[in-house]
Amino acid sequence: MRTEHTFLYEPAVWTATGAFWSEDGRESAIEGRTEVRHDEECWMIAGSMKVLCSPHVEFKHLYLIQPPGKDALTAKWTSENPALGHLHGTFCIVGPSILSVYYSDHGGYHGVEHLARIDADHYEACGVLLMNDRRISSWRAHLTREARAASG
Repeated sequence: MRTEHTFLYEPAVWTATGAFWSEDGRESAIEGRTEVRHDEECWMIAGSMKVLCSPHVEFKHLYLIQPPGKDALTAKWTSENPALGHLHGTFCIVGPSILSVYYSDHGGYHGVEHLARIDADHYEACGVLLMNDRRISSWRAHLTREARAASG
């Protein structure tokens, strides 16, 4: 089965702008950059998100993803986070959306992120991080795929 999704399913660099809300509800602007890479054995998403509060806070991420099986609709991922520990998640395709549901090995951390496909070069992402039943943070960002370099 083929998916129409470009984020995750095609190697590319994506930039992000949007908003981040802290546990106390304060809103700050965000900017970020993420690269999706595909190797035969493993896909990767690597990048960072900068919260433009005072002082700035930067979150770096590296997801190691099992390439999807025959159905191409789900892919398991893991990530190491200094604050949250070892994360386990699953990307799931639901029509024009990619959902990512995840949990941590310790601390009761879990969350979800929703990526809505606008077109091949644009997605809208929103997510929330919870600890047990308490919201720790949430975000909303517009993702734009960078233009591919012309082959020479």
